[in-house]
Amino acid sequence: MVDVRQDDEYSGTSQVEERHRLDDARLGKWMRERVEGYAGPLTILQFRGGHSNPTYRLDTPTTSYVLRRKPFGKLLPSAHAVDREFKVIAALHKQGFPVARVYALCLDDSVIGAAFYIMSMEEGRVFWNPTLPNQPPADRRALFTDKIKVLAKLHSFDPDGIGLGDFGKPGNYFARQVDRWTKQYRASEIDTIPEMDRLIEWLPKTVPQQERVSIVHGDYRVDNLIFHAAEPRVIAVLDWELSTLGDPMADFTYLLMQWVMPGLKGADLKALNIPSMEEAEDIYCKSSGRSSIPNLDWYFSFNLFRFGSILQGIAKRNKEGTAASAKAVEAAKGSGPIAQAAWSYAQKAGAS
Repeated sequence: MVDVRQDDEYSGTSQVEERHRLDDARLGKWMRERVEGYAGPLTILQFRGGHSNPTYRLDTPTTSYVLRRKPFGKLLPSAHAVDREFKVIAALHKQGFPVARVYALCLDDSVIGAAFYIMSMEEGRVFWNPTLPNQPPADRRALFTDKIKVLAKLHSFDPDGIGLGDFGKPGNYFARQVDRWTKQYRASEIDTIPEMDRLIEWLPKTVPQQERVSIVHGDYRVDNLIFHAAEPRVIAVLDWELSTLGDPMADFTYLLMQWVMPGLKGADLKALNIPSMEEAEDIYCKSSGRSSIPNLDWYFSFNLFRFGSILQGIAKRNKEGTAASAKAVEAAKGSGPIAQAAWSYAQKAGAS
């Protein structure tokens, strides 16, 4: 993790909130027994960034670490699986992929109240604004290029060959995803959104054939990356909570959505020296050995359908009073327009 971010609302660390406090003594004792080279005393701060798994900076006189844990309290059985995060980071680190080094995993809730793991503290830069406004033009292109190449490298690994063959179900990724988000949407449905109904009917009939099985990150975007403090290259990919085995097109087309969503949409990419969407596709294809990305409109339709389902869930919680915040209210208004955008891409892909 890192404590240098552009957006003051999310950057840096703060004192640990009372509801997130850890038992310093018990944690320190556990680390002395299991973390190579650990020596206290221990100072604990909490990262402000938006992690569903609370994340802490652990400082000692000689070394800094990061602790990620499950939320306290009752959780859904498969939610917040820090053991899966630990497993994928450990496997990728052995391959020289840019991730933190993991030191130890604890599944015993009695130590700090929830399962957790310890990893290295990676110092560098995290950007929240995808236009990288404070970077020189030459670095913008280099940062984007490396970000795309790193994703292609992730997709190049043979899961079986690096010990992750059992990390998820290997086939029918998009079919399973469409089914999952359809159920999520139906469980949260408040008012009828005609475009969502059309997508629920059309998407399962038109799922692209899965060409290969890769490790997929699940939320690969610029603010989940740490860049070198002075060089335009990725030194660590963060937040592996949604990672699994799946279709690499899920990750790459999710990244490409940035070009058609608020952020890069409407930006003067040429003046900023940021690759166009077509150039980004070319960088990925050359790095991954692909000739092209077919069915891009289908993938965009799916990604927006997924997003619409998520927003519908927020709307449902907002209506029930469990997500009553200004951001939740605004998000709840978005499911209709997002569904319309998703259907427009479906029509470009041949839906009628």
